[in-house]
Amino acid sequence: MDRSLSAARAATMLGVYTSPAYRGIAEGFRRLIADGRIPVGSRLPSERDLTAALGVSRTTVTRAYSLLVELAYAEARQGSGTVAALPAARGHRGDHLLAPVDGTGAALDLTCAAPTAPAGIAAAYEAAVAELPSYLPGTGYYPSGLPALREALARRYTERGLATTPDQVVITAGALAGVAVAARALVSTGDRVLMESPTYPNAIATLQRTGARLAGVDIDPSGCDVDSVIAALRQVGPRAAYLIPDFHNPTGALLSAEDRARLAAGLRAARTAAIVDESLVDLVLDDVTVPAPFASFAPDTITVGSASKPFWGGLRIGWLRVPEARQAAVFASRLSLDLGAPVLEQLVLLQLLSHADELLAVRRDGLRLARNTLADALHRMLPQWRVPVPAGGLCLWVELPEPMSSSLTAVAERHDVLLASGPSFAPEGGLERYLRLPFTLPPDQLVEAVSRLRTAWEETLTTTASRPRTRTLVA
Repeated sequence: MDRSLSAARAATMLGVYTSPAYRGIAEGFRRLIADGRIPVGSRLPSERDLTAALGVSRTTVTRAYSLLVELAYAEARQGSGTVAALPAARGHRGDHLLAPVDGTGAALDLTCAAPTAPAGIAAAYEAAVAELPSYLPGTGYYPSGLPALREALARRYTERGLATTPDQVVITAGALAGVAVAARALVSTGDRVLMESPTYPNAIATLQRTGARLAGVDIDPSGCDVDSVIAALRQVGPRAAYLIPDFHNPTGALLSAEDRARLAAGLRAARTAAIVDESLVDLVLDDVTVPAPFASFAPDTITVGSASKPFWGGLRIGWLRVPEARQAAVFASRLSLDLGAPVLEQLVLLQLLSHADELLAVRRDGLRLARNTLADALHRMLPQWRVPVPAGGLCLWVELPEPMSSSLTAVAERHDVLLASGPSFAPEGGLERYLRLPFTLPPDQLVEAVSRLRTAWEETLTTTASRPRTRTLVA
């Protein structure tokens, strides 16, 4: 698909810019690219065309493009001209894959939204090891998962108001593996897949690797804009949609029952199957009612669950709840990837589920304290940042006063804070005004991280303010 920006359109979007003209033009393009109004990968107008459209000299445009490349908001490509880009940093990766670090060293890692292991996990492993010998005479292959674990998960779905049989449950090696299985079952190369923007970065990468063409639909930081999603379904006609209705990652928004029903109707009208990620559904931190599972409203939904977020990432156990009509395709997809999840970890999760209410209550108390500590520290030390506080989940989706997420990410790393910049969460670029901040570190470390962030933010602003800005010119 050709994503060339015409010179006339560029001139209109730039509008008023500052002097000297080359810096003003470069800064105008930088803001447009940072805000996502010029998508990453778009070809900017040729120097000759932009010179004519703006009524400036060719030298001015040449210097503007050179500065834009120097700032890493554009790339000069042989045969393609100047193409919009974003600065690279640890927290902003072109492949969207966020890689957890090993937790050593002085750096405070705010890239990974996953809690540490709960107090009962060692006992769960001990009980699982004691039970393991009874499984050793067999091959150890359970492509759909251990029957006892599938029964336990089916029972939990039924208790939440979604009647489920064990045959509908498939155990996977983590939720991301579940997304990959579901995507292979639903999507072929070239098919359209709709995703919310922002959304989970590793899911973006997983769906890209199916050969699907991703289409992002902007959602409000305070909640899913159902009207926009329904409009996008009509316009794009996607084969599948990846959605996170329960404490959305990264915004924390919870989709109401009314909006679930409306969105389900939109999916049916567009003949679009939903892959719904429920990884965070158990992490309710305030007094809110979580509606019935999305599949109650849209029966064709494939639901993804995870042990990593409520319990511990080291388990690497996820699962799918699959409608009957999709079971054959999902099972075939599963066998094309692997032959089953580890038996020991499945037994551990079975032990944890038998004490889930007690373990989750402790988990929620800890996360609630961490969330409130992080939000309070941000309000005190960075009052100009907008900090919505979600009723559940694992992170805050913070709005910055300026579109500098990638720049801040690079500066913060020098102050031993690792961040995931806003564009990492954007299927089609943009979101430079936003930053995801998980509250999974201990409260004292979160306060220290905000203190370092304040220093990094001031340094980022100082660097930007050092660029000359004088009188206003009209193009």
